[in-house]
Amino acid sequence: MFRSRAAVALLLATSLALTACGGGGDADEGADAKTLTLWHYEGPNSAMGIAWNKAIELFKSSHPGVEVKFEEKGFEQIQQNAQMILNSDSAPDIMEYNKGNATAGLLSKQGLLTDLTEQATQRGWDTKLSPSLQATAKYDEDGVMGSGKFYGVPNYGEYVMVYYNKDLFDKYQLAVPTTLDEFTKVMDTFVRNKVTPLAVGGAEYPAQQIFYELALAKGDRAFVDDYQLYKNKVDFKGPQLTYGAQTFADWVSKGYISKDSAGIKAEDMGVSFTQGKFPIMFSGSWWYGRFAEEIKNFEWGTFLFPGNTLHPGSSGNLWVVPEKSKAKALAYDFIDITMSPEVQALLGNSGGVPVAADVAQITDPKNKELIENFNKLSGSDGLAFYPDWPAPGYYDVLVAGVQGLINGSKTPDAFLDEIAKPYQQNLADLGK
Repeated sequence: MFRSRAAVALLLATSLALTACGGGGDADEGADAKTLTLWHYEGPNSAMGIAWNKAIELFKSSHPGVEVKFEEKGFEQIQQNAQMILNSDSAPDIMEYNKGNATAGLLSKQGLLTDLTEQATQRGWDTKLSPSLQATAKYDEDGVMGSGKFYGVPNYGEYVMVYYNKDLFDKYQLAVPTTLDEFTKVMDTFVRNKVTPLAVGGAEYPAQQIFYELALAKGDRAFVDDYQLYKNKVDFKGPQLTYGAQTFADWVSKGYISKDSAGIKAEDMGVSFTQGKFPIMFSGSWWYGRFAEEIKNFEWGTFLFPGNTLHPGSSGNLWVVPEKSKAKALAYDFIDITMSPEVQALLGNSGGVPVAADVAQITDPKNKELIENFNKLSGSDGLAFYPDWPAPGYYDVLVAGVQGLINGSKTPDAFLDEIAKPYQQNLADLGK
């Protein structure tokens, strides 16, 4: 999903949204408008918030006489009311919105979003986005991502990685693993020393992303396209998902994952890692800036899940232009500014993952490592999206299912049956 509904809601609790009343004519798509209505829900101190505030400043400088007004809104407020708002005269001119079939795809299918294909080609946005990133920006007539027209433009990315406590690795003379077998031996060493290796949040998105990463260990791009984009039927008892479920259950039985983690939320998982209680945490780049700021008592680092060529991750959320926007030309200009070298570099130097930055302009070694790993994944078509994207409501299905694997109430076989049913029902609803 986007970054998991729970994670995004947490990060956006102190959100900022920009709104106003647009003006201008339709013939030139509002080129003469004097007000830009812009909503986003990133915190002002987040990497995205910092970069986009700079983009607003640059926009004002290049558009004298144009006003950008705003009011504060929350992520859930926009998420829950987007269809109603965008179908009214209160629609903003441009807004940040979640990527995926059940969000931006649904709005595009309903005719509520402007087709940005021509602008993406003319302004070169398409050349700045890898195929993996374009997948979340394009939607077909059924609102299914991966092909069709551009209905949004992402200017940052995100991916899942392994965070590790260097001090604890050094204590037990452990090196960063380069294969899954080596990773398993690292975790065995911690268990022998009565240390639970993995910080896990089973009550929200983190645990299902471990399951998905394990499935990807046996998967390829064809598997991802079948699972995420419905290219072909998915066998839920096939080698990929079976390996993911069985190995996850094995990790619980071996003590890599605590059974208590079934009730742990993502926030508590992250805090436990910052406190040095666990040597390893598997989660997303959205934690990176926070860890850089908050972890003071030990050295830490990251590495990609060893052995895999595919990892959970995607573009960030999208800039979309509502069909009822009264200042479309201004909205296109604003998107262009967010893709500019200056704003992309600021995003990267603030702890974010820009999609089009010159890495040489990133000064902090940790931030540079974060971006270089993302560029490696994106450039090699290694972003596999998120496990809960394929069907509406699938996030909750996966949370409950993986919790069952953690607490032992479900066998891997029963878990796979449980998650197959709503997936297949969604395909039936789409006529596929």
